[in-house]
Amino acid sequence: MEDKSVTSDVVQAPQPIAVRKRSHKRSVTTFALVSIVNVALLVLLWTLLVTPAPKQSQPGANTSSTASLGDIGSPLIGKPAPDFTLLMLNGSASAAKIDLAAFRGKPIILNFWASWCTPCNDEAAFLHKSWPGLKSQGIVLIGIDSAENASNALKFMQKYALSYPNVQDTITSATASDYGVAGLPATIFIDRKGVVVAKWISALNQQGLQLEVAKLAR
Repeated sequence: MEDKSVTSDVVQAPQPIAVRKRSHKRSVTTFALVSIVNVALLVLLWTLLVTPAPKQSQPGANTSSTASLGDIGSPLIGKPAPDFTLLMLNGSASAAKIDLAAFRGKPIILNFWASWCTPCNDEAAFLHKSWPGLKSQGIVLIGIDSAENASNALKFMQKYALSYPNVQDTITSATASDYGVAGLPATIFIDRKGVVVAKWISALNQQGLQLEVAKLAR
């Protein structure tokens, strides 16, 4: 009996060691998994910290980059539009004059151009196409040619079949100066009260026209 007891103890002795090994293995595995999760969380946190936050649009800001390219600020915005009286371009020696003040009560678009200006040529066909729609809305469109040879200006108008009224600036370009026009083309938008509401530089396009015309109704 005594010998059997010893033998039994010897056979069963390795079992607790195997259990401890399995327990140790599980502990190592758990520790490894926890470490991996912690590292992943740290990487995520670091990514959030170094990634710049997306810029938010300011209230009222134009979200269309295409449309806003030509829309610029001007000291005239919010102020009465400078008046002018200029001769119409119609090839007549006794050309009539256009007085801006005569159109008070109507929204007005002033487009400054020149026959030698390449963007003005690109823009002219668009304005010709847009004019009937603007006219149907009661909007006045007036082209203002720079101080150049009148015959060149008339050829430009004929080339693009411009039917809206066009006038020629003074020899000193006084009107362009009054409106802060430093380059061509440039377009000024004036509301019914005679107040400048927008200024567009470069050739107008459909998006730009819609953007600025919307301001005329405010």
